[in-house]
Amino acid sequence: MKWENLTKLESFKKLKEAAVVDIAAEMSGENGAKRVKEYRVPMANGAVYSYAAKCVDDRILDLLQELADEAELTEKYAALYNGEIINTGEKRHVLHQMCRGQLGDPVFADGGDKREFYVTQQNRIAEFANKVHAGEITNEAGEKFTTVCQIGIGGSDLGPRALYLALEGWAKVNNSLKMAAKFISNVDPDDATAVLSEVDLAHTLFIMVSKSGTTLETLTNGAFVDDALKNAGLDPSKHMIAVTSATSPLANNPMYLDSFYMDDYIGGRYSSSSAVGGAVLSLAFGPEVFAAILNGMNAEDETGKEKDIRKNPDMLDALIGVYERNILGYPITAVLPYSQAMSRFPAHLQQLDMESNGKHVNRFGEPIDYQTGPLIFGEPGTNGQHSFYQLLHQGTDIIPLQFIGFKQNQRDNDVVIKDTTSQQKLSANVAAQIVAFACGKTDENPNKCFEGHRPSSIIVADKLTPEVLGTILAHFENKVMFQGFAWNINSFDQEGVQLGKVLATAVLNQSTEGALTEYSKLLSIF
Repeated sequence: MKWENLTKLESFKKLKEAAVVDIAAEMSGENGAKRVKEYRVPMANGAVYSYAAKCVDDRILDLLQELADEAELTEKYAALYNGEIINTGEKRHVLHQMCRGQLGDPVFADGGDKREFYVTQQNRIAEFANKVHAGEITNEAGEKFTTVCQIGIGGSDLGPRALYLALEGWAKVNNSLKMAAKFISNVDPDDATAVLSEVDLAHTLFIMVSKSGTTLETLTNGAFVDDALKNAGLDPSKHMIAVTSATSPLANNPMYLDSFYMDDYIGGRYSSSSAVGGAVLSLAFGPEVFAAILNGMNAEDETGKEKDIRKNPDMLDALIGVYERNILGYPITAVLPYSQAMSRFPAHLQQLDMESNGKHVNRFGEPIDYQTGPLIFGEPGTNGQHSFYQLLHQGTDIIPLQFIGFKQNQRDNDVVIKDTTSQQKLSANVAAQIVAFACGKTDENPNKCFEGHRPSSIIVADKLTPEVLGTILAHFENKVMFQGFAWNINSFDQEGVQLGKVLATAVLNQSTEGALTEYSKLLSIF
């Protein structure tokens, strides 16, 4: 298995010489209808990835297949799930897929079978959650907990929060909302204060999430909550659990009701399927709902094994993204879910993609001479249409778009206005936007002229359920992974977040000089 820079691949050189597809022409008239029917790939759990409005045709797809084969993308995926040291920067396994299933060979590390370790933690969390729901684990007054609050930042917040919000409405309709969930992440004291003012402290169970047990923001917010509980006359040790590594200061600590474990082989942004997401989601919805999310993820992970890119939606999406970034020169991608429930999903994907693939050296620490991960942003439709879509339609940059849409709403509640339901209006908007972005519109008035040629894809499913949510999340995790393989970078470390943290500690210790000192004075830290 070879690890080569993208520009060394013969298939990439062929792609650079290939004529660019005129997507406006391709999506017009009957030909457009034919593309929509043909340019789609089944995903797990009935979802579909449609790439009809992307700037590809069979000629480009064949070259992307050559790139996938030459770069040995599926072989590298197999190496990952079979336990090779894929995270070269930290010399670690990469095992987040193993939290939701055994894709390949058993992986042994830290003296044990890692799949067994993850299942054990999931079972411990399930048992704990069931006891909380049954009133067997209570506050010091013997009363049930009604709210769970996660304290964490980065991957300990963004993914679990996005998943909770995505399923909150579904859970209410399906009588699966066991406990309301809240999240504290920002070290800004206004964040913790706002959340604590909304909850009944006596009936709230807090989850401290930190792999190392030393994350400054999380420890600070933990102390903030600890102080609030004590001021309310409550015993913090009866209201807090920890999700951490077995060797951290939080593990087996009498300050917590219990501790659940993760390990170094799962990066924070990939940790929603580990105990990081498992604890809060099992407490909020029940362990069976969290298990359904994992099943959805595992089913999509299985599709990633397929060598034919026309049958592998995750790898195809990744390769089209590489083509857009490195051949067409598009530096930004917008993620646009047409579902209010997925309001925080773009924020999670920002971290997933930009923290993973925002790298300027290859896997061996050598500078690279081509672009890597794009900037990711987004908001739910139709809100975004009345915000930044102006720039997307008529701005000077072409920004590829990734839509997500559902045929049915989650809450089984709608109304007919002017002969159509709200859900029909929502679906009509996303369909119209895809065609408008691709085809544009000519007009004698330049202000009303739309150039088109804005490429997009869409993931469509019947309804946003736990299984479907897992499928969509795994799709994007795998997309990022395949792109990292193609770019020959390490998608599983994040050294870029460390420098600012180190300097912030220096400021707090008053061991600074130069501009850092002056900015500290400006902000009245000294």
